[in-house]
Amino acid sequence: MNRLAAASLALGLGLPALAAAAPVTYRSITVDGVQIAYREAGDASKPTLLLLHGVPSSSRMYDALMRRLGSRYHLVAPDYPGFGNSEAPDPSRYAYTFDHLALTMQQFTDALGLHHYTLFMQDFGAPVGMRLAIARPQAVQALVFQNGNVYEEGLGVMWEKRRPFWANRAAHEQEIITAHQSVAVTRARHVGTDPDVEAYDPDLWMDEHAYLNRPGQARIQADLLFDYQHNLAAYPRWQAWLRQKQLPTLVLWGRYDPSFLVPGAEAFRRDNGKADVHILDGGHFVMDTKLDDVVALTDTFMQSMASAR
Repeated sequence: MNRLAAASLALGLGLPALAAAAPVTYRSITVDGVQIAYREAGDASKPTLLLLHGVPSSSRMYDALMRRLGSRYHLVAPDYPGFGNSEAPDPSRYAYTFDHLALTMQQFTDALGLHHYTLFMQDFGAPVGMRLAIARPQAVQALVFQNGNVYEEGLGVMWEKRRPFWANRAAHEQEIITAHQSVAVTRARHVGTDPDVEAYDPDLWMDEHAYLNRPGQARIQADLLFDYQHNLAAYPRWQAWLRQKQLPTLVLWGRYDPSFLVPGAEAFRRDNGKADVHILDGGHFVMDTKLDDVVALTDTFMQSMASAR
């Protein structure tokens, strides 16, 4: 029996069984001068997972996962400034860079008293989370990457279209942001190349399209997409940190993601030979269609760390 089958069996039979629907609370707190919305589930005395979301999503992408795991763990999922239900200050007041998002998330963890946690990172969550991990290495006990890329070989063809924008923002910004905010591209972020398109709830991208097109979002998203070039430049430093720390690492990757490719998942083993890598038949937001697998694998990973202590 492979590990996924064993994890799924354990999830189904439960020793003890995971609750089907733990309650989630919806809160907010002001840090770094910004009101941050966040979701929380589970008992704070239990092991904590800090869930960092991707783009164009928000903490809403983790809601179902939190309900499934909230009986066993403490889960906290914030919305970055400018995303979800958090405040979206004008860029003249809040600089939308990954350095700043990470600083705000650092202050968020301080305000909530999160001293030890497993980082669960998807898409934008990886560059935010890696900065947070380097700033607070004593707090991070383990890492989960869900299509959260930190390797050049994980970059799909679409990233070549971003390089002219990074070289000349004024000439390419309108084209980049118009595509980024479109229904078609928002849908493609979810479905990718998955042949099972009927497995995806259209509300996933229609809701996100509405969020992406709120007043002020064009400038916010353009600032972050332009700043993304600094994430690629930081890859070698992040890889060196992964090599040095050798933290327990779980990699969950949707194979149908055209933005972040499977080689980016497999590359984690280069810097941490014990990284537990699983390629799932899903897209960029793999929980869209493979929630049961993500729940089972995350639970097995967390339980294995508890057993090792």
